[in-house]
Amino acid sequence: MPYLDGFVAAAPSARKEDYIAYAQKFWPIMKDHGALAMWECWGDDVPEGELTSFPMAVKAQEGEVVVFAWTLWPDKDTRQSAWEKLESDPRMAEMHEMPFDGKRMIFGGFSTVLTLGDMSGGAA
Repeated sequence: MPYLDGFVAAAPSARKEDYIAYAQKFWPIMKDHGALAMWECWGDDVPEGELTSFPMAVKAQEGEVVVFAWTLWPDKDTRQSAWEKLESDPRMAEMHEMPFDGKRMIFGGFSTVLTLGDMSGGAA
């Protein structure tokens, strides 16, 4: 059953291109360790809430945007193994400065319970 890693973070609005470049550099490493796909999304309609919201969850500040991302794995075992191997992958040393504040990132792993529609988003 497919397994997903997901995260939400606050990134400086002015560093959008840095964020994209970072993700593009990270993807081949993830793919080599078994990831099937990776989505990186830049918030453009992420309202503040009264009790809770994405911006509140990551303590987004003035000049920051909420990013939402997930990685698709074939199963949880592949994901677990990949994260263990990523720690010793020498390419990770090149991934030093994240273009967002990792201390305010929320993340987790999720088991698939239902999948509907075309997950490719219409991409060929």
